[in-house]
Amino acid sequence: MATKKTAMFTLTERVTISAANTTTFASIDLGSYVDVGDRQALQIHSVDFIHQGTTAVENFPQATMANPGAIMCQMTDLNRGGLVFCNDRALVASSQLAYDTDGFLANTADIYPDNYGKGSDDGRFVVNDELYISALATVLASSKAVNITVRVNASIVTLSSKDFMAIAIQSTAADN
Repeated sequence: MATKKTAMFTLTERVTISAANTTTFASIDLGSYVDVGDRQALQIHSVDFIHQGTTAVENFPQATMANPGAIMCQMTDLNRGGLVFCNDRALVASSQLAYDTDGFLANTADIYPDNYGKGSDDGRFVVNDELYISALATVLASSKAVNITVRVNASIVTLSSKDFMAIAIQSTAADN
């Protein structure tokens, strides 16, 4: 299905949420990795979400979230303008972190598989030229922020004509 052109590498982007209940956006430009003419796509093997407070060394989430709440972050290959339902074909990866002031911290509410494997046929193939990140925190302490670093482990692959066309059609269909 796919012929690897590169070894696995990591792309990173950070989104900073500075207001509660306000969706914050960031993006990862894939223009250098995806080439329609050569049927070149990005194969995503896994996506990690790292949550931190206002600074890298702040006691997170206790100092950042004064009350119980949740932090949600999603990455899509189409710009949906905000968080999407998990049945959206554009959804590549997602995270949710729940916090209770009693010290309970959980990420069990989000069961979306963000690890696609490392084999040549394993992975999520992206032919769009950008990945979009949407994040939201339901609660933030005064003058605090939540930083979420999204780490995408990927490689560049060349797809067969049929496979590239199928992925492009699926992506276009998901745009409607």
